[in-house]
Amino acid sequence: MGESNGPNEGLCCRIRRGGALSAVAAVLAFTSKVSAFVPLSLSVPAGFEGFPSSLHPTSASHRRGSSSRRRQSSRRWVGGARGGNSGGMTMDGGSGDEGGGRRRIEESEGGVSVLTVTVGGRDLSFETGKVGRQASGAVMARDGETVVYSTACTDRKTTTSNFSPLRVDYMERFSAAGMTSGGYNKRDGRASDKETLVSRLMDRPLRPAMHPGWFHETQLLSWVLSYDTVHPPVPLAITAASAALALSNVPLVRAIAGVTVGMDSEGELVVNPEMSVAAMSPLNLTIAGTADGVLMIEGESDFVGEEDMMRAIEVGHAAVRDLCLGIEEWSEVAGKEKKTDTLRLPPEGLDEIMERDFQDKVDHALFESGEGKDDQSSAMRELTELTREALQVAEGEEPGNGRYSPYDIETALKKLYSKRLRAIVKTTGRRCDGRKTDEVRPISIETGLLPRTHGSCLFTRGDTQAIATVTLGGSGSSQKTDGITGMILKHFYLQYTFPPSCVGETGRIGGPGRREVGHGALAEKALSYTVPAVKDFPYTIRVESLITESCGSSSMASVCGGSLAMMDAGIPVSSPIAGVAMGLLLDEEGGSGEEAVVLTDILGLEDALGTMDFKVAGNEKGITTFQLDIKCAGLTTALLGRALTQAKAGRLHILGEMQKAQPDGPRKEISPFVPTATIMSVDPDQIGKIIGPGGKIIRQIIEDFSLDGMDVEEDGRVMISAFNSTSAASAVKYIEEMLKDVTLRGGGRGGAGGGGGRSSRGVPADFNTTAIIGTTYRDCEVVSIQPFGAFVEFAPGLEGLVHVSELDVNRVVTAEGFLADKPAIDVKVIGLNDKGKVRLSRKAVLLEERGGKAGGADVPSPPRKRPNGALAGGGALGVVKRAAPAAAKPKAVGAAKKEVPLSAAVEGPSGGGGGEGEAPKKDG
Repeated sequence: MGESNGPNEGLCCRIRRGGALSAVAAVLAFTSKVSAFVPLSLSVPAGFEGFPSSLHPTSASHRRGSSSRRRQSSRRWVGGARGGNSGGMTMDGGSGDEGGGRRRIEESEGGVSVLTVTVGGRDLSFETGKVGRQASGAVMARDGETVVYSTACTDRKTTTSNFSPLRVDYMERFSAAGMTSGGYNKRDGRASDKETLVSRLMDRPLRPAMHPGWFHETQLLSWVLSYDTVHPPVPLAITAASAALALSNVPLVRAIAGVTVGMDSEGELVVNPEMSVAAMSPLNLTIAGTADGVLMIEGESDFVGEEDMMRAIEVGHAAVRDLCLGIEEWSEVAGKEKKTDTLRLPPEGLDEIMERDFQDKVDHALFESGEGKDDQSSAMRELTELTREALQVAEGEEPGNGRYSPYDIETALKKLYSKRLRAIVKTTGRRCDGRKTDEVRPISIETGLLPRTHGSCLFTRGDTQAIATVTLGGSGSSQKTDGITGMILKHFYLQYTFPPSCVGETGRIGGPGRREVGHGALAEKALSYTVPAVKDFPYTIRVESLITESCGSSSMASVCGGSLAMMDAGIPVSSPIAGVAMGLLLDEEGGSGEEAVVLTDILGLEDALGTMDFKVAGNEKGITTFQLDIKCAGLTTALLGRALTQAKAGRLHILGEMQKAQPDGPRKEISPFVPTATIMSVDPDQIGKIIGPGGKIIRQIIEDFSLDGMDVEEDGRVMISAFNSTSAASAVKYIEEMLKDVTLRGGGRGGAGGGGGRSSRGVPADFNTTAIIGTTYRDCEVVSIQPFGAFVEFAPGLEGLVHVSELDVNRVVTAEGFLADKPAIDVKVIGLNDKGKVRLSRKAVLLEERGGKAGGADVPSPPRKRPNGALAGGGALGVVKRAAPAAAKPKAVGAAKKEVPLSAAVEGPSGGGGGEGEAPKKDG
């Protein structure tokens, strides 16, 4: 189980002691020293050096076991001071190690225990002992009326895998928001992209927090059971999952917590902002970590500068610290005994043997094996085989007498690789490929690579390469997602593909995995802030990034390539966006964070052997997206600030290379293969006539004129797109004529107007009869047949009666028999009956054709597709050619039009806008 980029992920959970990081440094070091987190009077078991007392088995509560927690109801506040206040009095925390938050633990009979922590001015509560009592750890977390239930469970047997067997899943129930899935199968099914992204968000800080010697399959499940549309469930889920893990029998390094940080309308930073504030915030960060350091950051911003970003991180980590201290306090009271007897601890002396016998070979493999990735990988594989031959225990035998398990050998070798990489880079200032620590790999760019795509770019940076393509489309190309926050319509989205061939391997091809979904979302957020508004460029924009070569930072290559492809497609982006991945090599032998080596544009090897993968994207003004993944127990904000400063320099260098490739910015014209579009303006009160009941008329227009798409907005803008400009022009003409014929009192069902429309096969009282009496309509659909005649739709939304006596010049016995082979007929409007219904005549048309008395204007109906796909009806593509009678004065509708880009998926109004009564089926 678990999510991993390689077989050794999760084994490199090391940190270095020293300076400002001394509180974190001893966490994963297998030494006999005791960190300041552990009381010196306690005996610390092997492998738990650096563990807080609340999380290792020397805790008194752990020795007591779960049964001892059944005690009388009690309450206590913890914070800046302890004790001295009883009866539930509130105590505000002070400063120092105790933290500045307000925390409260309440216990009651039956083993129910509740932790309450004040964060961002609101109380977050975490309850255990009532729900999910068979799980190793179970927590019900609440923020307002948003409730998240998290559990932690482990397998009894250990695995033989070489990576941490952790699986994290986040699930949103539609019922949490009082909804039911809109799909055919009403049962909540496979994870959505959002659920996958949140699962990754939770996994990243929790994985390095687990003991590196823990190899029991561990599963963390989190369900959103109640969502009040106000309080965000994601930070609550991160903290609830961590709390469940802290209360379980799984040994942890430190407790973890997560918060979000946003910015309100006055520019003030807000912790866990309400959903309405977050939606308008120019900055949205999710931060997770321990009480002493940051473990994970994921966020986006509207070109926020580095200084403001660091201020947001500091504010967020202060809240994280309060939560972590509360969870550690809580685990002393309600936690289970930690399981340590199955931990895999490194054998004594193996590190020394590895360093003594193989250090020179490690140096050669890292720095002298060749210039390319293939040469280096080959040398490292050979060294792995060499160490196994020298040290691995024979199959079927137990390790001992200088022989070790394959896992121990690989772990020790990887540790030596990391140590030598740090030492040599720090001493020489040169990296494996000869670059300086702040140097970006060589970049080559080719735009317009693919002739028939709407935009394309081949972006190569060192041994990492991506082909980015852009497709522009109509509303049908938009991406729709359904969740507890409602239906989301995305006019811009990016999809990332990482095939096994890009690293010279074979593997599964199918739907995107978690990693691909996560990398695509990161690149999408980076570019989204440069996309023009729909009203200015109403295309749906789809960007695809196909990774063709990979040696680190493929997601940032997708950002750069995607930005260039968008400019190649002629999209008027506000600026190009560049992204760079930063790495970190922490000093093992002491010192402070200032001794750490920060790397710009890291290789895949530096990512695997280093401590940090820190991705930053933006332009010269600020940051649009930001992601941090680390393998140690936390980084200080000062060290993150240093990495951000160096990342800006790298980002500016890449932007300079991109501007050389596209010096004039976005192309002035879009590709000729993009669907053309026309926008016309109508009176907003007439929107319902175009849409029709349930969207019937707009769908018919799209089908009849072979349009690519058609959107109607509330302000009266009608956007029509088609691959054939003649089709678009014909549709515009048809809509203009349709609106001229009739003036309705109301807006129609689904329209923006209100009141007055009435459902009838006739016409409303203020129907402009002068404009249509005497007019002939061609190829009109027979809607229904009655004994006394047939109802025919002669204009969109308008039906009239052709009496049996008006069907033919000869006597017709039955209308049904006569019209059996006539699905459409030509009719002429001859007047209104006593009830105001339109009277039509086919006989009058036949008499005119035979030389009888002439009638009014001849109007073709819109084309109708026959079974073989051919169009039927008058005129080329059904162009309306109508000459209104002189007496008619059609209502002006201001149908101004111009050729502009097509609208992205802005659907016309539907449902609930009809006012009094129902509107006609089609308003013509």
